[in-house]
Amino acid sequence: MSEPSNASDEPPEEIQQDVQAFAEDCQRIQDEIGEMIVGHESIIEGTVIALLAGGNVLLEGVPGLGKTMLVRTLADVSDLDFSRIQFTPDLMPSDIIGTTIVVEGEEGEEKHFKFERGPIFSNVVLADEINRATPKTQSAMLEAMQEHSVTVSNETYSLDEPFFVLATQNPLEMEGTYPLPEAQLDRFLFKLEVDFPDRQELHTIMDRTTKGESPEIESVATQERLLEMRKLTQEVPLARHVQDYALRLLQATHPDNEEAPEITERFVRFGSSPRGAQAMLLSGKVRALMDGRFNVSCQDVRDSAVAALRHRIILNFEGQAEDVGKDEILEAILEAVPERE
Repeated sequence: MSEPSNASDEPPEEIQQDVQAFAEDCQRIQDEIGEMIVGHESIIEGTVIALLAGGNVLLEGVPGLGKTMLVRTLADVSDLDFSRIQFTPDLMPSDIIGTTIVVEGEEGEEKHFKFERGPIFSNVVLADEINRATPKTQSAMLEAMQEHSVTVSNETYSLDEPFFVLATQNPLEMEGTYPLPEAQLDRFLFKLEVDFPDRQELHTIMDRTTKGESPEIESVATQERLLEMRKLTQEVPLARHVQDYALRLLQATHPDNEEAPEITERFVRFGSSPRGAQAMLLSGKVRALMDGRFNVSCQDVRDSAVAALRHRIILNFEGQAEDVGKDEILEAILEAVPERE
């Protein structure tokens, strides 16, 4: 049970009703996605949290674990426009953003230029195997992921809200891939690792894929409702000691900081950027609302810390040589940093 972040009075009844509706809608979205996706409850929850927090998600896992199906199902359940971009070495930035073409004028009219929009102009964008494209093409995603806009020929086009990028990558096949630069990794709110299903989940998957038992998915949310939920998320108050806790966790990822435990000093080269704290606090607000609370606890921050920071720390040579897991380092940081000074 999470403790309240402060001892203030109960929020007004109208706010309480909004919080209750938020929690119920979140549960409906997760339940409906769960009708199609077998297992992966924490991945579904993390994806929904990122959507409502206004962030993007990097899904890492071997092929065949349902990553693409999860993204498509999320779009269907939320009644959002969906587009899929298959990243390959020959993919060009214009294949993502779009390009300016010359249009033949009608009789009496001159030729003119017209911007033809690319697949980035959608609500939910699946960047499949994003690390197979060249850095030049990967960089085409940066402005869209951070600013929710696209600039072509000195003209800026806004993307429809909510805008949400889910990128996938395979951790096994490194040949012919281009590791994502740190600047791009930092644009992802969460990095979620998709684990292999257990035997019972495999039985369910086999039944659905070999017997034609795939369930029907219904839309349980709308674009307008998701934007309302995002707005409520931004209004959740944040106690100073909770924010301070997130910042001390952030500082503990830096080996030269006094908050850093011994494992950080030994194995970490660079720690997280300030976006790591933003990710923990924004997702903490969503977790609080999903739990029916209008305040953020330190436990909400802890629950999001690993997913928010694992892709934002860089190991040093010793850490790479000993194959130290970033999650192991982060768990040690969570143990070492107290909730209150």
